[in-house]
Amino acid sequence: MSSAETGGDRLAGLLAEHRELEAELADPAVHADAGRARRLGRRYAALAPVVETVRALDAARDDLGTARELADEDASFAREAEQLEATVTELTARLTELLLPKDPDDDKDVILEIKAGEGGAESALFAGDLLRMYLRYAERRGWSTEVLEAVDAELGGYKDVAVAIKSRTDEGIFSRLKFEAGVHRVQRVPVTESQGRIHTSAAGVLVLPEAEEVDVSVDPNDLRIDVFRSSGPGGQSVNTTDSAVRITHLPTGIVVSSQNEKSQLQNRESALRVLRSRLLAAAREEAAATASDQRRSQVRTVDRSERVRTYNYPENRISDHRVGFKAHNLDAVLDGELDPVLDALTAAHTAELLAAGS
Repeated sequence: MSSAETGGDRLAGLLAEHRELEAELADPAVHADAGRARRLGRRYAALAPVVETVRALDAARDDLGTARELADEDASFAREAEQLEATVTELTARLTELLLPKDPDDDKDVILEIKAGEGGAESALFAGDLLRMYLRYAERRGWSTEVLEAVDAELGGYKDVAVAIKSRTDEGIFSRLKFEAGVHRVQRVPVTESQGRIHTSAAGVLVLPEAEEVDVSVDPNDLRIDVFRSSGPGGQSVNTTDSAVRITHLPTGIVVSSQNEKSQLQNRESALRVLRSRLLAAAREEAAATASDQRRSQVRTVDRSERVRTYNYPENRISDHRVGFKAHNLDAVLDGELDPVLDALTAAHTAELLAAGS
């Protein structure tokens, strides 16, 4: 295939992988294992744009060759050749972008955690606003959501909340939401402020690729599981049974708790989902620590210790500090219109990779 020259051996390997996946997915036996079929389907869908672009590029190159041969006999073919040259250039650029290094977790679902930070009660209220923003965005995209754990604050909002976001198709969610990780800052007049002064508070967002059991092996002997009674705002008991679960992963010290469900078994499974995802993220970060500067940069951009965005209510302005994005439609963004912000972040990331000569 002539287009293989554009991406070399890597492109040839991806095309071969696509053919193999197509054959596997055509086998009814594969679909007996829903988890495996879903993983294969996602990978197949992720490779589809590459295959489609290669086919379009090959067709355009063939047509260009024909048009050039006939251009001496008919001037209309010369004009067609010019158009086809532009098409080949455009498709080549698109293929180059598609062949840039991908995060191995891009096609995964996510567990998104929001934690109140600076600002006390106002920060907790802001955490609730962020949760609603992500839930509304997920609704717009046709994704399903499930709150795994929520620690309510006394005056409203959340001290800590974790939500699982899943695609109903083969769309990868982590690739879309990973740049949301970081410290989000809000500037507004708190409901508790009687003088009308603008306060600044912040909440942290952590975006984890949801790990499946095949991604992370958790030894039951490495876990300490404690049960306790669920509690609501202010510490009051909301359950008369010990249904809440706290899991400590002894080798790493990671602690996860869940108390949203009435069943201890359900809370245990919710906590394990979060634990597996945190372990996967930790493993990725450890691997990145010894990787190239480029990979370390990618990890740095999603480090939640960095202040990434400001939501200014008086000016109805949203500002993303990493890419200089600004817009005066904060109300719409908080209602789930996140695509322009995420498009700007994705475009900047792609530009960085291209500039790095990938």
